[in-house]
Amino acid sequence: MSKPVIFRLGAFSRQWAPRLPLMLFTTLLVTLLLALFSLSCGEVWIPPWRVAMLLVSQSDTPEGFIVNQLRLPRMVLALLVGGGLSLAGLLLQNMVRNPLASPDLMGISAGASAAAVLWLALYGATYLPFAAMAGGAMAVLLVFILAWRQGLTPLRLVLTGVGVSALAGALTTLVLVFSPLTTTLSAWVWLSGSVYGAGWEKVRLLMGVYVLAFPLLVWCARHVVTLQLTDGTATSLGARVQVNRILLLLVCAMLAGAAIATGGAMAFVGLVAPHIARLQVRNGFVGQAWVATLTGGTIVMLADVAARVLFQPVDLPAGIFVAAFGAPFFLWLLLRQRA
Repeated sequence: MSKPVIFRLGAFSRQWAPRLPLMLFTTLLVTLLLALFSLSCGEVWIPPWRVAMLLVSQSDTPEGFIVNQLRLPRMVLALLVGGGLSLAGLLLQNMVRNPLASPDLMGISAGASAAAVLWLALYGATYLPFAAMAGGAMAVLLVFILAWRQGLTPLRLVLTGVGVSALAGALTTLVLVFSPLTTTLSAWVWLSGSVYGAGWEKVRLLMGVYVLAFPLLVWCARHVVTLQLTDGTATSLGARVQVNRILLLLVCAMLAGAAIATGGAMAFVGLVAPHIARLQVRNGFVGQAWVATLTGGTIVMLADVAARVLFQPVDLPAGIFVAAFGAPFFLWLLLRQRA
């Protein structure tokens, strides 16, 4: 196996694996080819070469409308939702030193879901993404307050996140029980996770949040490795453990909250994709982050293709197929941890 190359410039240093560029290029190429395939699939099959021509020409033909106005924003949103959840899951797993951590475990998904269902019941679908983001942020704030005991520890974060998730899940069930049938059906689709009917306004909203989170993510990325150590060891190396942990928790809340707000509660994406990335890139957070982001986006995109193709003319929520793949993988992880 090739040895990593280390670049140094004064106090700045980076480790670079020689095979990483090829891995990233291969993953990106596979994602783009599958994206082209997803734009071809639907009630109307359009050959991939024709799809490529329509994307370039921006044609006003019926096929051009199907590709550019109906399928393209849906595909882009699926990639962004899956990528954001996967990156948040990778950050959480490193931060709490638990390979089974994910936005679902830390209360972000449950908080966003509870707020979304409550907003649907009271005000309808107007401004629903903003309500879901607010719910995810409130859940993270509650976890932070309850887990703080002169600092944050990985164990307290996980246990508090489980408790907040249970509390938010109970609130969601209570609201659904007392809601009209129409609200319950809309909430069920959202809770399952779906990019059905996605438009460019959702894509712009999600991209806006990601752009805001990106500088903070870049700033914190170099500290992720130190958080994998014990708190005492990381502190002895000069790392500001509590500050870094709080900032990373904020980044996770922004990424996962915005993704869930626009695509619904996609279960298992934030758990599965980081592990697939680690199988491809053994060391190095940056490489793992890129592979996890592309992998998670591809998983949601393919799940959406299956949702709209396998049971035509019914268009099922993509989250059903994400869970169908993620649940067996989760059980395999549990058995592997037990072994």
